[in-house]
Amino acid sequence: MKYKRIVFKVGTSSLTNEDGSLSRSKVKVITQQLAMLHEAGHELILVSSGAVAAGFGALGFKKRPTKIADKQASAAVGQGLLLEEYTTNLLLRQIVSAQILLTQDDFVDKRRYKNAHQALSVLLSRGAIPIINENDSVVIDELKVGDNDTLSAQVAAMVQADLLVLLTDVDGLYTGNPNSDPTAKRLERIETINREIIDMAGGAGSSNGTGGMLTKIKAATIATESGVPVYICSSLKPDAMIEAANETKDGSFFVAQEKGLRTQKQWLAFYAQSQGSIWVDEGAAEALSQHGKSLLLSGIVEAEGAFSYGDIVTVFDKESGKSLGKGRVQFGASALEDMLRSQKAKGVLIHRDDWISITPEIQLLFTEF
Repeated sequence: MKYKRIVFKVGTSSLTNEDGSLSRSKVKVITQQLAMLHEAGHELILVSSGAVAAGFGALGFKKRPTKIADKQASAAVGQGLLLEEYTTNLLLRQIVSAQILLTQDDFVDKRRYKNAHQALSVLLSRGAIPIINENDSVVIDELKVGDNDTLSAQVAAMVQADLLVLLTDVDGLYTGNPNSDPTAKRLERIETINREIIDMAGGAGSSNGTGGMLTKIKAATIATESGVPVYICSSLKPDAMIEAANETKDGSFFVAQEKGLRTQKQWLAFYAQSQGSIWVDEGAAEALSQHGKSLLLSGIVEAEGAFSYGDIVTVFDKESGKSLGKGRVQFGASALEDMLRSQKAKGVLIHRDDWISITPEIQLLFTEF
């Protein structure tokens, strides 16, 4: 079995009727495929959109709402209805499902991140299928474009999945818009996500969903940098999930980076919030970015911010102004200032185990999305 632990992300357009309401027949097709893969021995996580689609009709809306409050109310009603559909269908095959609602704070806060990881690990080890969505009924920021694309990548990285599958209404990344450009070709294998790939991904998705191809490239960046390959394919084929788990040939496959980030490094790279800034000299910059060394006090030129012991700071090359990465400090700002003032500063400010360099791919993730 090439891909044992798989995270599937299913978008709104893959779950809804033409009028934007939840399609029970489409949910049934998805659960049938999950059941077959589960029975074949795969460990599965489903990140599912569709709460708003499942709930807006019950509240009397004629079509999918656009106002934030209306979306939140619809999600509050629809989340239970959506889960009921999944649960009922899976129980017919004696498969237990579990609902988990996450927000960005669950990734930013290291304790909550660890707790979420542990809960998912127990569920998978017990043969359950976690069904994950963002807590759309209470979190405004999480209703923006691409929320569940990013969430699925974060989950896949967290559990060190063997594959992340993004199911959508298109069959991969094209060199142009296939609806208007007859010369557009699908890219079947992407080794590295660079500026050219990002430019190809520009454009919106369908009117029912909140995602576009650009958000899927963002998700692919997070996952592949964490060592998880990504496959973008169409959900329109009746056996799309099964084919993705076994062949990954009719979509776009993003190759995982060989040295994927460990859980601690993932948290530092993608979620940890910086509490201050440190500028270093040329020697320290080279030691950090080229040789994997710790940041010594002797290489620090100046510091800014009211950070404390154990906080995360961003480190910059003083000469070029370029961001080098982030790390956890072993001294607070006031103690560091005293030591720098003495001009006899010795020791380590950031240990290499508590440091993440910003690669070109990660830099693109923060500057282009």
